[in-house]
Amino acid sequence: MSLSAPELEQQFGALLNRIDRLQNRTDISELSGGLTNRNLKVTTPDGIYVARISSNESGLLAIDRASEYENSKISAEAGIGAPVYDYLPGEGLLVIGYIPGRTYSSQDVGENLSRIAQSVRTLHRARPFARDFDMFKVQANYLKIVHERGFRLPKEYEKFQIFHSELFAAMSATDTGKVPCNNDLLPANFIDDGEKIWLIDYEYSGNNDACFELGNIWSESGLPIQALEELVTAYYGQHQPDKFARAWLFSVLAKYGWTLWASIQDGISDLDFDFWQWGMMKYDDVQRDFGSEFYRKQLANLSPSAH
Repeated sequence: MSLSAPELEQQFGALLNRIDRLQNRTDISELSGGLTNRNLKVTTPDGIYVARISSNESGLLAIDRASEYENSKISAEAGIGAPVYDYLPGEGLLVIGYIPGRTYSSQDVGENLSRIAQSVRTLHRARPFARDFDMFKVQANYLKIVHERGFRLPKEYEKFQIFHSELFAAMSATDTGKVPCNNDLLPANFIDDGEKIWLIDYEYSGNNDACFELGNIWSESGLPIQALEELVTAYYGQHQPDKFARAWLFSVLAKYGWTLWASIQDGISDLDFDFWQWGMMKYDDVQRDFGSEFYRKQLANLSPSAH
C-alpha cells in the first residue's frame, strides 16, 4: 500500500530537502512499481520530478548506482531516457524528469512492437555506457551469493549449469559486439507520450548484445513466440533467423539468471512482494526450455551460415 503525502514527507523529507530543486515541493506521491527502489513523484512550482531512492542492498543484485547515473545521462542525451537533474552518491537518490504518458502493460507491448523496436534502436545507437552487462557473469555471481548467504535455491537449479556453459560457448563463437542496453525493459519501463515510447529505469543498464535486450523484452511481457519474431524483424528491418535464435536463447538465459535475482530478493528485501513465486515462474520456463527440441534448433540456427 502506498504511503500518504504526510507519511512520505516524514520518511523521505529530510533526504529530498538536500536537493535544492525539490525543497519548495507542493505535492509528493509514490509511483507504482520499483522492486529495488522507491519512486516518488515530486511536484514543485518549477516542474515535476521523479526521485528514485534505492536500498543499500543494491550491490548484491548487480546494480551499480554510479553507472545507473552515468547511463541515465547518456540515454537522456540520446533523446530516449528522462532528463537527469541530480544525484547524491552514497545516498541512493537520483532525480530525473517526470515523463507524462501511459505506462505500458504486457498487452500494450504486444500491440506496439514496431514502435518499441524503433525506441530500442535509438538507445542502442547512443554512445557507450559506463560498464558492460553480461548475464553469464551476473548469473554466476548471483549463484555465488546465494550459496554464500544461504538463500533458497530452486530444486535442481544447478543441473542446468551444463546448458549455461554450452550456451556461453555458442554465443561467444557468434558474438557480434555490444551496444548500450537497458537490460530490464519490463512493460512498466515503457512510457508512451503519444508520439514516442520512452525507455526508463537504467538500474541494470550496460553495454550488451542487442539480442539480449530483444529477448528480455519479449520474455518479461509474456508474449507468444510470434511476437518475438515480429520484434526481431522490426528491429533489424528484415527476417533474420540467426537473430531470432539469439534473442530467444538469451531470453532463456535471462530467466535462468533472474530466477536467482528473485532468490536474493527473497532473502533481503523488506518489500511486500512474493519474490520467490515470481522467480519460480521464471524457473518453470527454464526447466521447460533448456535442452528442449526448440532449444536445440535455435542453437543450430545461431550462425548466419546455417541458412
